Amino acid sequence: MSSDITKKRKAVYNDKVNKTTQKYVKEHYDSFIVRMPKGKKEQIKTFAKSKGESLNGFVNRAIDEAMDE
Repeated sequence: MSSDITKKRKAVYNDKVNKTTQKYVKEHYDSFIVRMPKGKKEQIKTFAKSKGESLNGFVNRAIDEAMDE
């Protein structure tokens, strides 16, 4: 029975954390969709990973560098 209580607590905790995270992201970040040919996202993701970056980090850095030129 304590297992059921633990599962319920975890579910409530996860829901609260998820809602808090979503609120933070909504308040602090913008987002947009970039469309590209099928397969290109995976190529970029693989390249970014080879450089030790996430896809998002790579895209943001590339944009910042391009805008500084």
